[in-house]
Amino acid sequence: MPSLREATSMTELWPWLALAGLGMFHGVNPAMGWLFAVALGLHRHSRQVVVLSLVPIALGHALSIAVVMAAVMLLGVVVDHRMVGMAAGVILIAWALYHWLYGHRHRVRVGMRTGYTGLTLWSFVMATGHGAGLMLVPALMPLHMPHTHGQVGHGHPIVGAGSLWLALAAVGVHTMAMLLVTGVLAVMTYEWLGVGVLRRGWINFDVLWTIVLLATGALLLLVH
Repeated sequence: MPSLREATSMTELWPWLALAGLGMFHGVNPAMGWLFAVALGLHRHSRQVVVLSLVPIALGHALSIAVVMAAVMLLGVVVDHRMVGMAAGVILIAWALYHWLYGHRHRVRVGMRTGYTGLTLWSFVMATGHGAGLMLVPALMPLHMPHTHGQVGHGHPIVGAGSLWLALAAVGVHTMAMLLVTGVLAVMTYEWLGVGVLRRGWINFDVLWTIVLLATGALLLLVH
């Protein structure tokens, strides 16, 4: 049987593991940017372009996540966190249904001549349109601020606490995990696999993404 200290430690650790895990899941999805980086590299015949393209892609993704996190924290100032969780669950389920029915009709199109500013904007719009930030809400809400003045027990929840450094750390953990997976896939595809791997047997991420959105929304409703 785990001790109380071990159970508390795992409770505090799991949101960070969830943020990193979701970052890896976002990174493996071609719609989040690695396929575009490969396409730019092939178009310009440069591996360097593939690698450099990952920076604005990650930046745009991080900005999208940060907007959702800021909204959750600000809502937590004036609304009970349970209501925030339930509202996020309803929005996630509605977003999943919209993505399933209409998402394929509203793809953002950016040309092969786009610069890094345009690529950042593209990444921000794609992550926002796919509800990537909303998917993180269950992991964001249980985060706790560090203990202060030797007090025993849990800190204050991130919702409504205004903890800038904790919020930046959460965005950083998620984005670094996403960037790592995106970078590995982009370089491997450019150097060895080729984009034909998508036609030969790639997972249908549109369906999987919709399922995860629905499951996350249901989880938020059930725990609140």
